[in-house]
Amino acid sequence: MTADTVTDVFEEHRPLLLGVAYRMLGRVADAEDVVQDAWLRWSAADRTDVREPRAYLVRVTTRLALDRLGRVKARNEAYIGPWLPEPYVTDFGDTVQDTAERAVLADSVSLAVLVVLESLSPLERAVFVLREAFGYPYAEIGAVLDRTESAVRQLAGRARRHVEERRPRYEVDPVQRRELTERFLAAAVDGDLEGLMALLAPDARLVGDSGGKARAPLRVVESADHVGRFLVGAARKGIPDPSFRFLEINGAPALLVLSGDKPDAVFQIDVVEGRIQAVYVIRNPDKLRGLAV
Repeated sequence: MTADTVTDVFEEHRPLLLGVAYRMLGRVADAEDVVQDAWLRWSAADRTDVREPRAYLVRVTTRLALDRLGRVKARNEAYIGPWLPEPYVTDFGDTVQDTAERAVLADSVSLAVLVVLESLSPLERAVFVLREAFGYPYAEIGAVLDRTESAVRQLAGRARRHVEERRPRYEVDPVQRRELTERFLAAAVDGDLEGLMALLAPDARLVGDSGGKARAPLRVVESADHVGRFLVGAARKGIPDPSFRFLEINGAPALLVLSGDKPDAVFQIDVVEGRIQAVYVIRNPDKLRGLAV
């Protein structure tokens, strides 16, 4: 390959590699570091025996992510308050035409699923990501991880059962979630507790992630009444020069709150039977830098 071809091949697969690394690690900066390391290995490798660059790059990226995962999990265990993944702006655009495939990709990168993946072993997480998110055959996953196909099937089964038992059940209709997010914003900004209560499921919960670096609850807030009152209280305190933008984060509509031109918070909701079941609030400034205007 020429130098240009080497670069072009890698750039063609970069979105896939970033998607694998982010689902493995839950943090954009870590994922980008892994992909950069994969590029260094690819550019320096003897590629004469590389028949399938995609398989080679996925294998390198997955193994690098596994190497980093231990440090990431240790950091998350020492985290102050609830932990949520770093917001990951997703826009599959024309790259994914099939609606079923889009739904799978969006679900596999959702905040709720990524939180559950934190409780898997590193190998289970790698197998789940490659199999469930990207549809890799068991034999190919075995080649990536140096495991037999039988061992990979066992890992996949355990991971799938674990995720299915613990993942929240929610509706993925983006139009409905966008509409409810807009109504949620209007009620919260107006301090309309009654309006919020009409949107929230009775057992609604709010998960706030600040890492101890911003104002947010250090425990999960449970019940519609407590969630509603917390949101109204937060709205009354306000922020300087607020503005709001809608964007797609982790495969679903989300609300970005800006203070001036600086990201202050990301809100996202999960919906069950037309009511808000969960509210995710990310305020850790380290996790919002990638959303800067």
